[in-house]
Amino acid sequence: MNSAVRDIIILSPIGDIDSAVIESLGRNLGRRFGLATETVVLLNNLDFALDTGRNQYHSTPILSELAGRAPARAVKVLGITRVDLFIPILTHVYGEAQLGGRACIVSTYRLHPDAVAPTITSNERLIKESVHELGHTFKLRHCPDRSCIMHYCRRIEDVDHKSNRFCRHCRVLIDDELKRAGLKEPK
Repeated sequence: MNSAVRDIIILSPIGDIDSAVIESLGRNLGRRFGLATETVVLLNNLDFALDTGRNQYHSTPILSELAGRAPARAVKVLGITRVDLFIPILTHVYGEAQLGGRACIVSTYRLHPDAVAPTITSNERLIKESVHELGHTFKLRHCPDRSCIMHYCRRIEDVDHKSNRFCRHCRVLIDDELKRAGLKEPK
């Protein structure tokens, strides 16, 4: 993609992420947010975030690194990794975002297909969680509507249950935020 393009979402694979997965994610996120996407590797190694006692990676310091390394043309940056993420108060997270900030991250580690929902693909789950985390960067909070993509998910079944769309209320909030940021034309 042309590096002169502004107002883009940077997709930043960290580690070995299938290029077809990144391409699919880019298409979906581009349509959902009405912004161009570009793939740029910003981090090669997450050892700085490894908690050896838990054998997991603390996602918050990763967000700081991603935000600090994001090119000026990036409105948002989404890190995609395969490692197991956590924040100290939870056993694991599917992703984390800077609320109203620039960076978010998702992990495929716990999003793989399973016996609970064998027809749901890890790619579908990754798209849902990516939209969810990007929603947080646009100031959206968790939604009480269980079918809304912004609903908080404790278990993989929760991810599968929610739709891949914003509820009407969250759609208004995201549209307003995109307009406020000059990323969407007012109607």
